[in-house]
Amino acid sequence: MIGFLGEFEATMDAKGRFLLPAGLKKQLPETEGGSFVINRGFEKCLTMYPKSSWEPIFENISKLNDFEPKVRAFRRFFLNGAIEMELDTAGRLLVPKNLMDHAELTKDIVLVSAVNKIEIWDKEQYQSLFTSFSNEAFSELAAQVMSGTV
Repeated sequence: MIGFLGEFEATMDAKGRFLLPAGLKKQLPETEGGSFVINRGFEKCLTMYPKSSWEPIFENISKLNDFEPKVRAFRRFFLNGAIEMELDTAGRLLVPKNLMDHAELTKDIVLVSAVNKIEIWDKEQYQSLFTSFSNEAFSELAAQVMSGTV
């Protein structure tokens, strides 16, 4: 299983390309080969899955009952914009314009480890998450999540 740690700043060029930070690159198993699926995150960010992390998720989604309206809605929102991408010869990834717009990405971005995937945030939006969340609120959230009461 892949497990990422850390947060890494990067810069997007005018075409929407960014260099995958070396700290993340060295956490990728050699078998991945720089192949990812990127899609909209649940918040105003993008989620980048190494192919080996994406495949079981997609397999589970494929098995859901298409006759259920909630399943169709979930698929629509979760898979909307998902695209396969590979590192170019310079080690860069190109983010499609529609996904950049969704996450409101500008020049400065942050790649954040999220266990088996990476979230891509606009730097200012990412920093605002922490300025708007008190230590007490984080402590309460941690207690709920870690005790399984969520």
